[in-house]
Amino acid sequence: MRLTMVGTGYVGLVTGTCFANTGNKVTCLDVDEEKIARLNRGEVPIYEPGLEELIQRNVAAGRLFFTTDARRAYSTADVIFICVGTPSDSQGRADLRYITSAAEAIAEAIEAGEPSQKPRTVVVKSTVPVGTTFMVRDIIRSRTNRPFHIANNPEFLKEGDAINDFNKPDRVVCGVESPEVGEMMKDLYDPFVRQGNPIFVMDVLSSEMVKYASNAMLATKISFINEIASLCDAYGANINRVREGMCSDSRIGNQFLYPGLGYGGSCFPKDTLACVSMGRQKGVPTRLLQAVHDVNQEQRALFFRKISDEFKGNLAGKTLAFWGLAFKPRTDDIREAPAITLINWVAEKGGKVRAYDRVAAANTRRELGNRVEIADDMYQCLEGADALVICTDWDEFKNPDWDAMRAALRRPLIFDGRNLYRRPHLAELGFTYVSIGRHAVRP
Repeated sequence: MRLTMVGTGYVGLVTGTCFANTGNKVTCLDVDEEKIARLNRGEVPIYEPGLEELIQRNVAAGRLFFTTDARRAYSTADVIFICVGTPSDSQGRADLRYITSAAEAIAEAIEAGEPSQKPRTVVVKSTVPVGTTFMVRDIIRSRTNRPFHIANNPEFLKEGDAINDFNKPDRVVCGVESPEVGEMMKDLYDPFVRQGNPIFVMDVLSSEMVKYASNAMLATKISFINEIASLCDAYGANINRVREGMCSDSRIGNQFLYPGLGYGGSCFPKDTLACVSMGRQKGVPTRLLQAVHDVNQEQRALFFRKISDEFKGNLAGKTLAFWGLAFKPRTDDIREAPAITLINWVAEKGGKVRAYDRVAAANTRRELGNRVEIADDMYQCLEGADALVICTDWDEFKNPDWDAMRAALRRPLIFDGRNLYRRPHLAELGFTYVSIGRHAVRP
């Protein structure tokens, strides 16, 4: 098929590249001339393992193209995927201006096309409030009388493992208005579900809700385990032992039930608040999801309080080393990252921050400027620091050189926001170790 991706952000770039890799001809359209120029030079603007190689392979094979020329992108497309951003405001409401703009441009392209051209299928892949796909349909209908199809196809990509998620999806969800479009979507996704994972074809409104319900459920699990960790802190229980005993129940499972600094990134915070906002608009209370969000935000404050208490409330003049800046490993994404929140709080209290993250350093430097000194090496980051704060569970942090750490730090003090280490082991090595849901240990 001939496909066009509107938007070359995370979703559009991964989706377009994976579709091209199964033989489709894919054009990725964006208004950002610099980004398109970089992509045409073989440079990938986001960090995602395996993506750069896959892009280069499909560009070389003549299946993947990047352009700012809307006429070229739309003129021959059988299917147009809208993959633009839908950022949320302070109330959690999705900003749909990019969706609206894309719908208007697509309508113009459909109207300008050859009368003999078969109807295009416009697929909303961006995460949008329920009802938005029909809004797109109505915008297009108001600008052209020519036939087209509309569909919704939510994405379920984990940053850091997006290629695998797309190639081997747990499920594919398609919201359609006609059986014809449902069959077309099944044909498009068939190469990715050969091992039997389902393609769910359903009504459009339910398809839109699936994405929000899925992310809200995962966010709920994260906030739940963090709230249990706080109870463990208060009563002296060990969250690791509690988690093991709880998660052995097959009805509960163990996914997304790891205590830590809470969720971040571009999806869970935005989508949880969007559910709250949708409820508010219809007069439907969403008390549980509001609590999920509140618990998540409070988790950072609780951890910062542990840091502050260890220094008796005085961080002025102290240097804290941060390991990990991205909201999770295998990505350079610092949106809603706990590390960024904590660094800003340290700076506000007069402390200094030196940080290391082999992938997210450049984004952090652009975001925080002189609020943070970026180190080129994880041990250099520790030199003369009063404590280490671990915010991202990159693999390289999991079995470090303890002697080098103790020698570099001014004080052998570790605040571990990801519970990477065994507590007795740290005490034997001479470290004071403060983690989540477990009592601190001291040498």
